Amino acid sequence: MYTVQLKKEMSYRDIITIEPDKRGGKPCIRRMRITVYDVLGWLAAGMSHSEILEDFPELTEADIRACLEFAADREHRFVASVGAA
Repeated sequence: MYTVQLKKEMSYRDIITIEPDKRGGKPCIRRMRITVYDVLGWLAAGMSHSEILEDFPELTEADIRACLEFAADREHRFVASVGAA
């Protein structure tokens, strides 16, 4: 048996911002107008990380990972709240 050690350089909370007056209060990346949902949609449509980074050079690999971490955390909290009901 082996142990997987995850390297936590930065939390998505350091990257994802929510401003009520920007993009309708949707979670955005580093105060830009690119939303988490934009990135998740591109990934769901089949774009690779490198394609996204090529099309949007202002983004970083850490930004994409932050979007995925945000979505996973949101899903976890949703499932936990439904289970508690």
